[in-house]
Amino acid sequence: MIVKDSPDPGISRQSRKTHATRRRLLRAASELFAEKGIDLTTIDDITQRADLAKGTFYYHFSDKNEIIAELIDQMLDSLVRLMKDRCRDAADLTSLLESIIQAHIDYFSARWEEFVLYYQGRADLKLKEGYSGLERPFLNYLESIEVLVESVIQQDLDQPLLRRMACAVAGFLSGYYSFAVIASEDEDVDATLQSLRGVLVSSLVRFISGALRQEENAR
Repeated sequence: MIVKDSPDPGISRQSRKTHATRRRLLRAASELFAEKGIDLTTIDDITQRADLAKGTFYYHFSDKNEIIAELIDQMLDSLVRLMKDRCRDAADLTSLLESIIQAHIDYFSARWEEFVLYYQGRADLKLKEGYSGLERPFLNYLESIEVLVESVIQQDLDQPLLRRMACAVAGFLSGYYSFAVIASEDEDVDATLQSLRGVLVSSLVRFISGALRQEENAR
């Protein structure tokens, strides 16, 4: 689990201790969410795994919603930064999509807990009574994909169209990963996704190109 680095060593010993305790809670929560799921994990579970008193949890977080939102925010922030770095030299839609897919492969290949959190958090957004605070990190993630796509398309695009494109890219990736994990046993999911990257990119290029043609015809 990626938890943000320790604070500057120049700060007080107490501040470093507080930060370390918060990291223990975040790490314990991430492990349990991957093992049991977000819904079934309780605050008692988290504090027992972290070997901390329950009161310590409430010193750092107001409730389970807050720790879920922070984990998802950190995970998506790290993913977006990697995605932007990988796409820096992309000059066209095909190379951009290849870079976006590769960034997801590189990120999640060694971070199973993060992918489970990504998938569960995304699914929770559809629920009427879901966890609060999850919308903003996912919207920031989609907006980052929109900016990247728009950067290589020499055409003014309406926001709803950009959002559909971003959703298509994110949906392709999360959908493939989740079903591939269910269907595979000893198969290397990341290696399979890597081998299918060209097919995925071609499909996404066709989808986006078709959407662009429809947009032009509607004007």
